[in-house]
Amino acid sequence: MKPISVHDFIVISLCLFSQFVRGLEDCRSGMYPPKGPTFKGNVTWYTVNLDLPPSERWTQVIKDKNTELITMVQTIKDLAKGFLDGKLVDLVDEELPLIVDTLPQPFRDEIKGIAAVSGIPLGEITLFNIFYEVFTVCTSIVAEDFNGNIYHARNLDFGLFMGWDRQNKTWTLTEKLKPLVVNVNFQRGNKTIFKSTNFAGYVGILTGIRPGEFSLTMNERFNFDGGYVGILEWILGWRDGMWMGFLTRKVLENATSYEDAKDQLSLTKLLAPAYFILGGNRSGQGCVITRTRINTLDIWELDMKLGRWYVLETNYDHWDEPMIFDDRRTPAMKCMNRTTQANISLASIYDVLSTKPVLNKLTTYTSLMEVSAGSLESYIRDCPNPCTPW
Repeated sequence: MKPISVHDFIVISLCLFSQFVRGLEDCRSGMYPPKGPTFKGNVTWYTVNLDLPPSERWTQVIKDKNTELITMVQTIKDLAKGFLDGKLVDLVDEELPLIVDTLPQPFRDEIKGIAAVSGIPLGEITLFNIFYEVFTVCTSIVAEDFNGNIYHARNLDFGLFMGWDRQNKTWTLTEKLKPLVVNVNFQRGNKTIFKSTNFAGYVGILTGIRPGEFSLTMNERFNFDGGYVGILEWILGWRDGMWMGFLTRKVLENATSYEDAKDQLSLTKLLAPAYFILGGNRSGQGCVITRTRINTLDIWELDMKLGRWYVLETNYDHWDEPMIFDDRRTPAMKCMNRTTQANISLASIYDVLSTKPVLNKLTTYTSLMEVSAGSLESYIRDCPNPCTPW
């Protein structure tokens, strides 16, 4: 009999472990309003005034969160010291500042302003922003009730599988990131244009809503032609693609309707493959846009005639099976189906997103959005043991 390789042993162990942990919990109920051990805290609101010069827009946020941002960046640097004999940190400080001047406005000056206010080297603030092009693992749901109301919710999992704290059984970077979560009103002329749940120091958007028009989340799509390739092309001077977090912010700021947002998200060339999950303000307006860096592979939409009253995206193409050791889709769908369309609401979706392994050690926050009401609420999460690492 052929001996089991180390690789096969690791894969088998991950599968057995994930199945063991995933079998511990049935669908949660009664979790909303957020409470108990899975709820770690509310998220503070800030206003970003788009009428200010870009370099000044994030000043108050950074002043309030500077200690936490410094801690987070230092943790990233400490982990990076293990690569290339520590030379990776030198490359960040010496080379990444050169990328900033190639970025489009207003992001270029906003990043420079954050570095100036925080006192953190420009290259390290740039690295903090680049991380989100390649390291977010999420679960997003858009659902419609019998009255045609559209609900949009997501778990944001910070997916950098580094810094496992054996004693506390948690991811170091995830825990350092949680204090940086902020809600932001982006205003112009004292009027809210859009809202988002952000990380202090990050100028792109991963979760946002344009009240009355549409809601938007972005999930990473695992693909060999990934964000690393797009970033490398950008460094080499091929800059016809758009940074994902910059595109989502541009769409939230400028798109005037659900259809307009869908077109922009479908047609713009990207630096990294992605899933864009979009919710609207009327019946049938909800979809998952599956993107390569170059084009759109699929737009998977709500369809009441087909009985498709929700679409649910993790980090795998919906027509393929997810990886067996990272199957958040199956338990989430089981809980959505058990809830039924008759009982769907932001509260019941929060229950789904509170069920392990949809809730896991990488889960940073949960956001709930309703476009017609213009509401966005977010909560810092925790996943008490036993809990799967992802």
